[in-house]
Amino acid sequence: MQDLTILDQLKKDCKKAAQLISASNDVLIVSHIDADGITSAAIAATTCERLGKEYRVVFAKKMSEEIIEQINCSEESVVWITDLGSGYVSRYDRDNIVITDHHIPDSKWHKGQTSLFSFNRIEHLNPHLYGMDGSTEVCGAGMTYLLSKSIDDSNIDLAQLAVVGACGDIQDTSNGLVGLNRLILQDAVDNGDISVVKDLRLFGRETRNLIQFLQYSSDPKIPILGENGIACSKLYSSLDIPLKDGTKNRCWNDLSPNEKERVTSAIRKMMAPEDFATAFGDTYVFNKHKRHSELRDGKEYATLLNSCGRYDDAETGMHICMGDQNAIEKAKKNRNEHRQNISTSISLVKEKQLVKICNSIQYFNAGSEIKETVVGIVASMILNTEGFRRDLPIIAFADAEDGVKVSARADRSLVDRGLNLAFVMEVASEIVGGYGGGHNIAAGATIPKGKEKEFLEAVNDIVAAQII
Repeated sequence: MQDLTILDQLKKDCKKAAQLISASNDVLIVSHIDADGITSAAIAATTCERLGKEYRVVFAKKMSEEIIEQINCSEESVVWITDLGSGYVSRYDRDNIVITDHHIPDSKWHKGQTSLFSFNRIEHLNPHLYGMDGSTEVCGAGMTYLLSKSIDDSNIDLAQLAVVGACGDIQDTSNGLVGLNRLILQDAVDNGDISVVKDLRLFGRETRNLIQFLQYSSDPKIPILGENGIACSKLYSSLDIPLKDGTKNRCWNDLSPNEKERVTSAIRKMMAPEDFATAFGDTYVFNKHKRHSELRDGKEYATLLNSCGRYDDAETGMHICMGDQNAIEKAKKNRNEHRQNISTSISLVKEKQLVKICNSIQYFNAGSEIKETVVGIVASMILNTEGFRRDLPIIAFADAEDGVKVSARADRSLVDRGLNLAFVMEVASEIVGGYGGGHNIAAGATIPKGKEKEFLEAVNDIVAAQII
């Protein structure tokens, strides 16, 4: 449970931001393109709709110079920045900005200040400002929801979207959601929107058939069963569990509690205790969505939204969050393309042996062969793939329109030893004339093309100095 004094201060600051939005004539919403950003935007947009405010939404891959200019030059009376913005507060020079973000704040900014001699009104709601960890305790959608609920308690039905955002940012571990995330989850449970169930936390509980559910498990992969459909089929057969109901394939959530227990017990015996502890824990059932729907399970919901944002269609994801059932079919096409692209990208990195070691880090440069919007996901998956090192952070490069996109990812054990990738990205990118930030465990940057080697040298030196 969070310290009451901290929560009281956060509530006071939410009230001030709520008053600013409630008194506005119209609102510009600026948000990120991933699942957390899309759910954040949906919460903000729904809040504005319920207030009767005019609003427009701009989605951004990152906080670029163009987006900063749009914010500063916006004609709307309030700009509400969600799941973005904290790392660039000193760059804003207009009044009436609200930020609901969870990334590490701009080190050049102090509360009430936008630039060195300018003190404009910015309501900045970020867990780091209250002594909390934005990479584990609450996501951008969570901070946006807390503000929305402060505007009107009836917005409690939007808590479920904040849980999707947390799942998308991989803040749901086998120990469940923690910190503010836990309080937000309880709102969703109290409102009847979500049920928390202890179960296998593998992807595809509602939409994958039983064999695919085990065969394509990852992080962790199940020994014997992973990537082995025949072994999966034999396991179900040995446990007398039918794969079909008549002619229809069964999914994991079609199984009875007894059937699930038999499979889970068998899997437990195959896995190391620490790996099974990761594979089994809290799962989130979205009660008001249909069975076998991508929106019924937290991980699947978040993945569907991610696939929209990564393919320049974040608006479709937002429409899904706001109840547009027709948008789901369009999103499924995005999801299928997303899956194929990720699979192809990982194969590319493996087959071309792109990953190199440089003292304290590992890295790969995909150039134009991997989309900048998915290179971070690829880096995360490579980090958790057998044959690659988890004891070194991974730095991934991909070409972008405005230079080179950099994504940095690390195992939690390195963060526990002092690694802070947000600081690494911010400092190293500034050295080469770029900009960056993020979380201690996952961060990013944009740097000028041709500066990759100099950037890596700076990253390597900073990482070496941080890790104990």
